[in-house]
Amino acid sequence: MTSALTFDALEDQVESGEVDTVLMCFVDMQGRLMGKRLHARHFVEAGWEETHCCNYLLATDLEMDTPGGYASTSWQSGYGDYVMKSDLDTLRPVPWLEGTAMVLCDVLDHHTHEPVPHSPRTMLKRQLARLEAMGFDAIMATELEFFLFEKSVDEIRRNGFRDLAPISGYNEDYHIFQTTKEEHVMRPLRNHLYAAGIPVEGTKGEAEAGQEELNIRYAPALDTADHHTIAKHAIKEIAWQQGHAATFLPKWHRDRVGSSSHVHQSLWHEGASAFFDEGDELGMSGVMKHYLAGLLKYAPDYTYFLAPYINSYKRFQKGTFAPTRTIWSVDNRTAGFRLCAEGTKAVRIECRIGGSDLNPYLAMAAQLAAGLKGIEEALALDPPAEGDTYEGTSGLIPQNLRDAHKALKDSAMLRAAMGDDVIDHYARTAEVELEDFDRVVTDYEIARGFERA
Repeated sequence: MTSALTFDALEDQVESGEVDTVLMCFVDMQGRLMGKRLHARHFVEAGWEETHCCNYLLATDLEMDTPGGYASTSWQSGYGDYVMKSDLDTLRPVPWLEGTAMVLCDVLDHHTHEPVPHSPRTMLKRQLARLEAMGFDAIMATELEFFLFEKSVDEIRRNGFRDLAPISGYNEDYHIFQTTKEEHVMRPLRNHLYAAGIPVEGTKGEAEAGQEELNIRYAPALDTADHHTIAKHAIKEIAWQQGHAATFLPKWHRDRVGSSSHVHQSLWHEGASAFFDEGDELGMSGVMKHYLAGLLKYAPDYTYFLAPYINSYKRFQKGTFAPTRTIWSVDNRTAGFRLCAEGTKAVRIECRIGGSDLNPYLAMAAQLAAGLKGIEEALALDPPAEGDTYEGTSGLIPQNLRDAHKALKDSAMLRAAMGDDVIDHYARTAEVELEDFDRVVTDYEIARGFERA
């Protein structure tokens, strides 16, 4: 597999004319790549040191509006700059764009050069530092589910996002013939990502018409979040190049299943799994049981980081493989948390709550904070649930963004782990979504009540 591009190799490629553009990117609150395109020669001569961006980019919404209520920046403070500092360990080619390389950046305060605390990459790094102080490393993997559509995103937008037609006409879960028809998108996706140094395992059809899944090999948590973000970006760009639209909206149609982003996780110590105990019936160590108990106890607190929008909560419906309860079970896809590879050294926990719209840095940081708290508190783990876990009303996932916002804002655990300023910042982000939606008059309301109300 192609390794991450070294700076020396990039200099050679710039000199030969093979690379003429470098994307300097950081990850915003919504999990998108933001940044600049630098001339490659400027990047290797000086630009790699740092560049600047407006600080509104970490205090905005999906529409790139500038809502008030953020302590970090505002019209009153003049919307100053942040520093984008290259992490050269993330330097890589971008094979689906001609003559292009990419580097991810950490976001620093313009005046102090300290990491911006509510930057997603900083938030994950902070939890990983806590974990390292306890003697552990986090190994994680994410699954990326998304839908492909017949038309391009530009055509769909011009048509008002109506009459959406998926790229296939039937459920294509594990379907080889139907996914053959989609190889003009999926084959370059796999190969380009692999050539960019991202350890792609493969792709498959998912459980709905036009639904796809990309699997990337497990890795240290920060690498996993980087891989996820770059892959999601690549999916959208490559689909666009081929004349199609890709969406990570968790629930695009009331009668279609949703898209998730399951997060697999385990802790390691000195090269061995800290989650495995061969003497346990399920292979679960005491550390793993405490960690999982923390995930369960504090799941409402961090649900916002797994489901950050109004639409996110439309996915949590019975009989759709999306969970409705924060309980755990053994190899059971109806539960919010699934024990995988029980009895083996690969034993791990899969969180099935997160939707395809999650920001992986935030999702991982929040789950690590909860799991660490479980270890610190030596929480006892209840026995696993069995059977159809959709039946029952205990441990329900927050039912909507309003409930998740309240749980986030009131979370003493997350405030201790991440800081009041960070939690207040993201609580305000949730409020912005709610305020915007509350102003909207939907097609549903008009059709239902126009005549009959």
